[in-house]
Amino acid sequence: MKILVLGSGVIGVASAYYLARAGHEVEVVDRQGGPALETSFGNAGEVSPGYSAPWAGPGVPVKAIKWMLMQHSPLVIWPMLDPAMWRWGALMLANCTERAYALNKSRMVPIAEYSRDCLKALRAETGIAYDDRAQGTLQLFRTQKQLDGIAGDVAVLKQYGVPFEVLDRAGFCRVEPALKLTQDKFVGALRLPGDETGDCHVFTNRLAEMARALGVRFRFDTTIDGIEKAGDRIDGVRTSAGRLIADRYLMALGSYSPLALRPLGIRIPVYPVKGYSITVPITDAAGAPESTVMDETHKVAVTRLGERIRVGGTAELAGYSLNLREARRATLEHVVTDLFPRGGDVGQATFWCGLRPMTPDGTPIVGTTPIANLLLATGHGTLGWTMAAGTGRIIADLVTGKTPDIDIAGLAMSRYARAWRPA
Repeated sequence: MKILVLGSGVIGVASAYYLARAGHEVEVVDRQGGPALETSFGNAGEVSPGYSAPWAGPGVPVKAIKWMLMQHSPLVIWPMLDPAMWRWGALMLANCTERAYALNKSRMVPIAEYSRDCLKALRAETGIAYDDRAQGTLQLFRTQKQLDGIAGDVAVLKQYGVPFEVLDRAGFCRVEPALKLTQDKFVGALRLPGDETGDCHVFTNRLAEMARALGVRFRFDTTIDGIEKAGDRIDGVRTSAGRLIADRYLMALGSYSPLALRPLGIRIPVYPVKGYSITVPITDAAGAPESTVMDETHKVAVTRLGERIRVGGTAELAGYSLNLREARRATLEHVVTDLFPRGGDVGQATFWCGLRPMTPDGTPIVGTTPIANLLLATGHGTLGWTMAAGTGRIIADLVTGKTPDIDIAGLAMSRYARAWRPA
């Protein structure tokens, strides 16, 4: 069977690889000149199934107001006359209940854990390397109130059997020795030892090379001009390289997926939430992080990627704008120098932003659609890197006619049938 994959980010490439490994003919089309040059390029580097939780939760609306009043705010909203943004925001607020949070997390954790296992198996089978480390995630708390507030998260971790440690200062300095210089700024930490780190851009490019060896064809520098529908099926895709046809089509265009789907009569509540990162060269290895450290106050992750430190964070609602705002850079520089003052030279840092495809409930949209030969793999938000390998395996199983290894009913677009009706 021939499959046309739209998008060559980490989700699209992982899907292409597993589809080809299952014996299918696969073609990938992307407007960029290579894989992972948009949202998958400069993310925080976390593979964090233990940190898989929806942004929408009890108390978040009040917290959001406080965040926006902070000097180094983790949340920025630019007022715009964009009905899609406000409707998405309303749906997110509707998910800020204990019941919705529990349901959404129950859908996110299985695919994140499954994906982590798929990634481990892929490493073992292929030897793929991408500045990867498997030393866990450390969530740092600056106040006792923050530390006391993790009881709910700990209960969920216990429920799903996710290993964790609650650490005092001596404990978090044991796993991150460089924090000894700044330990007095924090009261404690939550460690998730099963989490990993790695360079998503490097991974995606190396996986693309493996996919090519399996026969996958990549069409880069190719724009998608429109998707043609005949009855209940996709009939072809108009591109700058001509009309492309296949037996099945996979939509993996991230934040741009809803724009491509709308002319087909399909509406999904995926909206771009801009994230920023800086990549800092390490100047003192002993003063740099060993793995990923999350500053809970500023919602910024500081990750070791080989001889670099990746600092990622901020949630900015600004539509599809890719403007680099210096205020966001200042926040990232503040956090990394506050935690690891000797680790790297922020004066030599590169600055980047990307659009995370967020759903209002935090759960990705993976699976079939009302169009018989169209599948979706989008809406992974901040967890695209975490969930990529598992998503690729699920897509390959669905196309091949196999039952996926995990229950994917909660990942279907049909969960929005009432709140977000088709156009």
